[in-house]
Amino acid sequence: MARPGEGQTALVTGASAGIGVDLAECFAADGYDVILTARSEGALQEVASRLASAHGVNATPIVCDLGLLGAGTWLANVIAQRGLNVDVVVNNAGYGIAGAFDGSNLAEQLGMIDLNTRALVELTHIYWPRMMANRRGGVLNVASTASFQPGPLMAVYYASKAFVLSFTEALWKEAEGTGVLVSCCCPGPTVSKFRERAGTGRTRISQSGTPMPSAEVAKLGYDGWRANQRVVVTGTRNAILATLVPFLPRRAVLSLVHTLQSPV
Repeated sequence: MARPGEGQTALVTGASAGIGVDLAECFAADGYDVILTARSEGALQEVASRLASAHGVNATPIVCDLGLLGAGTWLANVIAQRGLNVDVVVNNAGYGIAGAFDGSNLAEQLGMIDLNTRALVELTHIYWPRMMANRRGGVLNVASTASFQPGPLMAVYYASKAFVLSFTEALWKEAEGTGVLVSCCCPGPTVSKFRERAGTGRTRISQSGTPMPSAEVAKLGYDGWRANQRVVVTGTRNAILATLVPFLPRRAVLSLVHTLQSPV
């Protein structure tokens, strides 16, 4: 029996570890060929070989730092030169830095904007016309439960993910009825290398619950995308909190997030 993704290709960014690897696995298991991109060549090669062998799909690793200006266009050109097409864009690459804005590293703050939002828009813009013309494929953007409120002590990261959520919901509406699937996956704390880089393991939020395994997050996100679910918040508690945020006094929300993002 044909698998739902056969004849299509998914481009997965940030595909060398964590949620990105597990999302690539979900697509490959359903028969999608996959193009994997990240900065880590060794890890990409390993993931590509494993997915190709396990699922009988073509898995193409391409090393790329999407945080660099114009990297999305460069990546698309390399993909085209290899004679490959992209039907689904999975924008998973991103990072956060915990800490106050005062005294933060400007390059790291701007880098979050470049990777978390600019590169995401660039890749989506490149492949969106093909999706709409073909009336298939789609976009799966990975945001965060940070999308639903401002984040003192992680201000730029929270703001970047709010952009991702808003942008994705708008595209979902634009694609309605076309056959193009659009979804925004919003994980809470997850077992992944993100926590190490962000430094959130040293904050109170890391003590507030058990992080969800990245494979579970990816499966929920993938299944939600397949169902064209506009927003997928992983975990019941996370979903309840995200739903409650608009009804809480804004000052109280800011104080709560500030407390959770404070060092232990």
